[in-house]
Amino acid sequence: MTDILMPALSPTMEEGVLAKWHIKPGDTVEAGQVIAEIETDKATMEVEAVDEGEVSDILVPEGTEGVKVNTPIARLKGGAAPARAPAKADAPEAQAAPAAEAPRAAAPAAAPAPAVKANGAGGARIFASPLARRIAAQNGVDLKAVKGTGPHGRIVKADVEKAPRGAASPAAATRGEARQALSLEQQGIPAGSYDLIPLDGMRKAIARRLTDSFRDVPHFPLTIDLEIDGLLAARQKINAVLEASGVKVSVNDIVIKAAAMALKAVPEANASYTPEGIAMHHHADVAMAVAIDGGLITPIIRAAETKSLSQIATETKDLARRARDRKLKPEEFQGGTFSVSNLGMFGITSFASIINEPQGAIMSVGAGEQRPVVKNGQLAVATVMTVTLTCDHRVVDGAVGARFLQSFKAMLEDPVTMLA
Repeated sequence: MTDILMPALSPTMEEGVLAKWHIKPGDTVEAGQVIAEIETDKATMEVEAVDEGEVSDILVPEGTEGVKVNTPIARLKGGAAPARAPAKADAPEAQAAPAAEAPRAAAPAAAPAPAVKANGAGGARIFASPLARRIAAQNGVDLKAVKGTGPHGRIVKADVEKAPRGAASPAAATRGEARQALSLEQQGIPAGSYDLIPLDGMRKAIARRLTDSFRDVPHFPLTIDLEIDGLLAARQKINAVLEASGVKVSVNDIVIKAAAMALKAVPEANASYTPEGIAMHHHADVAMAVAIDGGLITPIIRAAETKSLSQIATETKDLARRARDRKLKPEEFQGGTFSVSNLGMFGITSFASIINEPQGAIMSVGAGEQRPVVKNGQLAVATVMTVTLTCDHRVVDGAVGARFLQSFKAMLEDPVTMLA
């Protein structure tokens, strides 16, 4: 007998909804066969069997919510491995850290998850996830004394949280302590005066990640105004050329392209902080914020600096549609190097976003509106857009952020320069 375990379909997944079974007791399954659909905090994904065998029991009925990762969900006769997701669920997540992690369901044929090397007693290696190491450092936990329950004995977040704390610095201890939440009634809002909508997995993940990022990342904003009349004229001409193909380029598509080009022109802004050093990314993988029911997701335009505006327009439309249907694969929303959040379509003129760790910066784009400007000493009217760059000061200092915005401004105000 082999238990099929609830898989971790992304590094941030702690639990999920077992939405649908494609098998029943008595069925024979083959390797690669889709056996279930799992809803995570980001998407609905199909799960495949990795071996053949006969289904003896369904342990968790479809529709069950809050199924913890590594919980047995079915049992297989003659099987030799749990189950797998067809997507690369164990790819490192760059755009959403820090995030609560969950141990993955391990398949015997898979290699151990990569771990950071550290010296234990007698020089032994300690296998622990980056998040577990960070929490251990904050709480003063000695990893050599922690028993790992993750795949291949790897120490994960839950192991560190259960371990006794050592002598941590006051600041670290304060960060590690959970904030005591008061009920609404304790804060003067009477019972029965509101309706309570339970938090789903996505909303919990967003709350956790953004709280961690805002608290732990030393950040600062840089704001600049751009005149975009030239951009709007260029967009009109571009769309006239593309009309026969059915592709329509949006202002946001041009923003993504200009941001990618500026990141290549100022590579120090296309970077991530790690405890081992500053990671300088080879490509501008630009994540775009997409509002969906219950939260937000950031699908990624990979190597955006290499793509034409028509390619970017086609990809953004497809990614946004599948994001709203929760049909994105993990590699399509994990691993961006920079983010763009655009609220211009809602009439918001200026705002500052919270950084998606471990990205070094995120750019907030407001609405273009006609404003009075001074040109050659004369009052005039121009279409002006305000953008704010929120920077991780450990990676992107003021001068680097300013040079990035100067490059971005030049390209957006005169899109022809992106062709140079």
